[in-house]
Amino acid sequence: MKKIAILGSTGSIGTQALEVIQEHPDQFEVEVLTAGKNIELLISQAQIFHPNVVVIQDEMHYQKLHEALSSLDIQVYAGKEAIDQVVEMGSVDMVLMAIVGFAALSPTLKAIDARKPIAIANKEVFVVAGELVTKRAREMGVNLYPVDSEHSAIFQCLAGEFENPIEKIILTASGGPFRGKDRNFIEKVSVKEALNHPNWAMGKKVSIDSASMMNKGLEVIEARWLFGLKPEQIEVLIHPQSIVHSMVQFADGSIKAQLGLPDMKLPIQYAMSYPKRLKNNFPRLDFAQYPQLTFESPDMHNFRNLALAYEALKKGGNMPCILNAANEVAVEAFLQEKINFLQISDLIERSMQTTDFISHPTYDDYRMSDEEARKRAKLFI
Repeated sequence: MKKIAILGSTGSIGTQALEVIQEHPDQFEVEVLTAGKNIELLISQAQIFHPNVVVIQDEMHYQKLHEALSSLDIQVYAGKEAIDQVVEMGSVDMVLMAIVGFAALSPTLKAIDARKPIAIANKEVFVVAGELVTKRAREMGVNLYPVDSEHSAIFQCLAGEFENPIEKIILTASGGPFRGKDRNFIEKVSVKEALNHPNWAMGKKVSIDSASMMNKGLEVIEARWLFGLKPEQIEVLIHPQSIVHSMVQFADGSIKAQLGLPDMKLPIQYAMSYPKRLKNNFPRLDFAQYPQLTFESPDMHNFRNLALAYEALKKGGNMPCILNAANEVAVEAFLQEKINFLQISDLIERSMQTTDFISHPTYDDYRMSDEEARKRAKLFI
């Protein structure tokens, strides 16, 4: 029985992880649940799964949470520091990192220092501080299991191939709801249209990132650190059907691909159960339903976020951290209808041009760069 701490249990990944656990009660047990503000769902989850510990980040909700769970044998805490501390609990066998954004960096490092294996669904951790996180994980002997469907696909393709040199990896992207549209169209899109992803059901932040191609840009940076690659070894292809989740091309030219229906529960389960493949009742791929699988090059002119991500990766240092911070501010501004869709890229680019560059940042440098980039992005709004 593997005891799981789910950080971000009320989000898209967290709720699907709980579905996986429900399907395999003989394999997994919920030890910790944490959430940001969604107290009603967190209370419901705690009542169903009876974890040992529940944490709400927003301390204003502590009293309500405590009262709601007072009849159950559950420890209740609140605040960011509590989230950092619960990952160090001796009873936790694995941490599922499903917190969105920069906020996941601190508990990720705490979990690594506590030598906890991490199933990681947060790409920003690698974007912001990939060198620091992977170096610390190597030093502590901690395995990081990718949950993103694309990186899980790469991981699955590499099983049994770890000694064979990689020529390149190919990350596939659906192209989002605005694939093939010109700048005049994209400039006028609404928040509702941007949230309407054709293939995947995701949270608001990830949905906007997918529509702007920033999600794929962040995944390029994540792949660089997860798999120890150079920027030129990472290629992006638009694949509208979202059936081929990603591919690996080896030194002999052979390509391995991982295919399946667009369902995040499979990569979540694979990360939590590796190296086992557990039987499940998830829908199966019927090739007859997909007679054509198509691929095309990404449009980096109209979707500049992907180009900006490659630029940040090649520059290195704290530049990916700046990119990520500015993007989080820009996405929130778009969701609040303070800027239009194309201005997301403008805001990110200006922040990258004006925030102080540090070639060899420490943890404190990352934290300060994140704060500075956010302030500048907000001023630009």
